[in-house]
Amino acid sequence: MNLILSRDTQVKIMENTVTNAEKYFGKFCSLMAAYTRKTAKLRDKSDLLVKQLIDYGNTENPELRTTVKNFAEELAKVQDYRQAEVERLEMKVVEPLKMYGIVIKQTRAEIKKFNKARNNEIKQLEKLEKIRQKSPSDRQLISQAESQVHKATVDASRSTQQLEETIDEFQKQKLKDIQKIFLDFVTVEMVFHAKALEVYSNAFQTLESYDVEKDLEDFRAKIHITSGTFHETRPVTATSQSTALPWSTQSIQSTLQKLTLVESGEESEEDQLEDLRGAEYTQIRRVTSRTT
Repeated sequence: MNLILSRDTQVKIMENTVTNAEKYFGKFCSLMAAYTRKTAKLRDKSDLLVKQLIDYGNTENPELRTTVKNFAEELAKVQDYRQAEVERLEMKVVEPLKMYGIVIKQTRAEIKKFNKARNNEIKQLEKLEKIRQKSPSDRQLISQAESQVHKATVDASRSTQQLEETIDEFQKQKLKDIQKIFLDFVTVEMVFHAKALEVYSNAFQTLESYDVEKDLEDFRAKIHITSGTFHETRPVTATSQSTALPWSTQSIQSTLQKLTLVESGEESEEDQLEDLRGAEYTQIRRVTSRTT
């Protein structure tokens, strides 16, 4: 009976390990799936913003039209990176977490198998004890019962060993996976934000370099022509120097190179992203098609 109690203690620890993983990995999966869906919705809303910027730019004067168009193109690049972010989160974070539903189900099946063997052992021990009490002189019946107990004990011991191996492998894989899954999550986010920062810095410079006075003079000239009046035209002022950003293109590119090295086996995806950055008109066309 002491052996049975020892096994019960072991199995309780194993069951708690599986239950704990089931609880928290399930929550992680739900939260990361929601996080990914929210990111996809942000991408869709940003696509709509790009489309509206393009439509608006087409109604404005040449200088602003060009600026808004270039700004929209930069935002479209960010959404291409965000699309890649969504796909990677699905593949590297959500899917591995989903797989734990199957792993836990298989592990619970092993625990159930052990419990069946353990219950049979207890049943045979109780049966032997009853025979000893009711028929202490019936050696043949006692011998048969002892034989059944021995067989049940061997089965339970074998099942215990298999369960120990299964749980040990489960725990080892779980610890590795929780590390890898969230390392992948952080890497995906760092790659996206580093690339987005590079594009946003270009968008900042595009807006900063916009010459308001040039469009204003063009607008005033149109009003003067329409009204038939004449006013002295102000000289076009030189564009102010762009505000210095707290980051540099070189530092951003250096960060991207380091992140690319961290993402082993990601070269092909990175090349695809770089191709996306160069296809400006294709990006705008793709954004327009997504929002119509």
